[in-house]
Amino acid sequence: MLTGRKKALAEAISALVHCNPFMPERISYEKKVLGSRFKERGAAWSAVGEPEREHPNTVAIAEIAGALAKEVREGLEGGTKANEDELQLYEDTVLLVLYETVQQSLKQSIMEALEKGLAGRERFEDYRAFVEPFNRLLGGAGMKKRRGDRPEWLFAFCFQVRRAFRMIYMYIVGRSGAAARLRADVWRSVFTHDMRRYRRSLYERMGDMATLITGPSGTGKELVARAIGLSRYIPFDPKGLRFEDDFIGSFRPLNISALAPTLVESELFGHRKGSFTGAAEDRAGWLEECGPRGTVFLDEVGDIEPSIQVKLLRVLEDRTFQRLGETRTRYFAGKIIAATNRDLAAEMRRERFREDLYYRLCSNVVVTPSLREQVGDNPEELRQLIAHITRGVVGEESETLAGEVTSWVEQNLGPEYPWPGNFRELEQCVRSVLIRKEYRPLAGEPGSGVALEGVLEDIRKGALNAEELLEFYCTRVHAQTGNYSETARRLGLARRTVKSRIDEKLLR
Repeated sequence: MLTGRKKALAEAISALVHCNPFMPERISYEKKVLGSRFKERGAAWSAVGEPEREHPNTVAIAEIAGALAKEVREGLEGGTKANEDELQLYEDTVLLVLYETVQQSLKQSIMEALEKGLAGRERFEDYRAFVEPFNRLLGGAGMKKRRGDRPEWLFAFCFQVRRAFRMIYMYIVGRSGAAARLRADVWRSVFTHDMRRYRRSLYERMGDMATLITGPSGTGKELVARAIGLSRYIPFDPKGLRFEDDFIGSFRPLNISALAPTLVESELFGHRKGSFTGAAEDRAGWLEECGPRGTVFLDEVGDIEPSIQVKLLRVLEDRTFQRLGETRTRYFAGKIIAATNRDLAAEMRRERFREDLYYRLCSNVVVTPSLREQVGDNPEELRQLIAHITRGVVGEESETLAGEVTSWVEQNLGPEYPWPGNFRELEQCVRSVLIRKEYRPLAGEPGSGVALEGVLEDIRKGALNAEELLEFYCTRVHAQTGNYSETARRLGLARRTVKSRIDEKLLR
């Protein structure tokens, strides 16, 4: 049935359907499908935001796939025999056709749910329009019972793919190669490197696999976690025309460094009334409230106390836990994503982070690039990121403000400024220029936090008292670590002591 050019075309479509869309291989498959009709995308595939309109290549590919699927379907109905490989190529081609049938309406539903704060479980009337071409193309003559023979499953898969596109573009910005590679990494974290295997058997099992996100402070590790967590597979109920779970409320973040150990344990595992001072009633924790398609995000996991590390290891090993003050064993059904800016290898050598816990977390590691890496990849990256930030800060005034910020940075910081605070520092730079018409970065060497020269001179003169010296040193170490708990650990002080000694003026 499929020979010569038609077989090559079907193979290219199949490869396109299953490839990582944020990797260069996608472009090579597009060229194979389109031939002379291929149009260069430029930077569109790594744009700052999701393209508003479909690219001409996408439209042309859908037309070609539709024509091929129609021709093969007519051949099957006319009695032409097809082998197993040909039927698989045909099914892959139909998948692309069906996806293009509903992807715009799915995109609109996802955007409305995000903008209006809906539960993400509204009725999807477009499912009925999906079933008709599904039955026409995949049912009847020549088709055996196959994995994709349930329209509700294929509809749910299309919804997941569309949602993953939206989440990745929404939370990961930039045109640089570093940003594009990060998008590709996030896509692998959702679908693995083998989309065919994912479709066959892994779509319901990815929650069993933890993700660890590492990278410098201020590089958007929580945004990456959200992109992964909000892109998980959710089954569709064809009778109620609704997805079985809420994709918006499925992400549950916990910043470990912001809470005392007892509160971390309570937030994560829950507690029984009276289990500690202030526990006035029974309370379920994030692990208990997280459903099978939900995600618990542990930010700053490197700060977690050794006693809690043991309990978290048990969750990752056998999916069980207990509330504080309770002996009843409960089951965790969701996914764990953890993030840290710590060097966990060094922490393990110092026996501050359990090696067995690390190896439970590291099956899928995503590394967020620094702002310096992104700007180094593409000189125009800084302008694009400033424009992106200003849109969120001032809306309609964004173009004017973006120009002001860009001019100020070019004139006062220059192209070699290392941005030690990464994306978070750039955001504050934009706000500072908006308010003060200037930005005052931290003095001293990149990443040092606070300048030493003046303070060393005061120390030599004996001009600083003990309180001033402690304040300066706490502030300097905090500028390097980015969080109070790590600063307290390094200095051997209580966390509340460190927090009270930080001089915010030196951090502006």
